[in-house]
Amino acid sequence: MLYNIFHGKIHRAVVTEANLSYMGSITIDTALLEAAGILPGERVQVVNNNNGSRLETYVIAGKKNSGVICLNGAAARKAVVGDTVIIIGYALMDKKEAQTFMPKIVTVDEKNHLLQTIGREKPFQTFEAQTK
Repeated sequence: MLYNIFHGKIHRAVVTEANLSYMGSITIDTALLEAAGILPGERVQVVNNNNGSRLETYVIAGKKNSGVICLNGAAARKAVVGDTVIIIGYALMDKKEAQTFMPKIVTVDEKNHLLQTIGREKPFQTFEAQTK
């Protein structure tokens, strides 16, 4: 049996663009993708903290260190510029790997620049936005 386990997350990124005319997907700063271990073309879940919406789409790599978080196509209807989102990547793993796997959680500042990468979340852990 394979388990669908979260492997990488960009926590509380700020939407910088919403482009309804684009064919689809989410464009994410390449530096954040690399830090979170999320690949271009990978299916991700996007959770909007402002309105509670959730969607699945695929990733397009954006300019490195640009801070870009752009919802494209129909996904642009799920957020507005300034909304805070959580972007989660999942991977299929067997039970043995899933039990020991350590995900990558990336935290960002208000301009979507990397603050830190942490491992597994702790029960009741919270994160307050920080700045550099």
